[in-house]
Amino acid sequence: MDEISGAIADPVRRAIMEMLHGTRLTAGAIAEHFAISRPAVSRHLRVLRESGLVQDELVGRQRFYVLDTGPLTALTQWLDRFQRPAAWAQHLDALETEVYRTKREHRSGDEDATRENTT
Repeated sequence: MDEISGAIADPVRRAIMEMLHGTRLTAGAIAEHFAISRPAVSRHLRVLRESGLVQDELVGRQRFYVLDTGPLTALTQWLDRFQRPAAWAQHLDALETEVYRTKREHRSGDEDATRENTT
């Protein structure tokens, strides 16, 4: 997971991943979108390849790069834990609901008793 988070930490690599989402491109086609040298783009592609986020396919004399989102699964699952409320938070929510319901029933019972005393 550290290798994946390190790979996606760089904005150029994230941009490359976005470019490769749903398509495959050569290194040259990718480099055309950046104001950095082709060797720099190649280094970014190497980092993405080594992390498993990008695969390369040799077709004839051209090498195409494709996105592989599989390695993101572990990172996504880890991040998802922070999106869901903790179990104790759910229990506190349930307790708050029960306290509110009990107070409402208690007030309703007081009103019924008051009506009975006035009749």
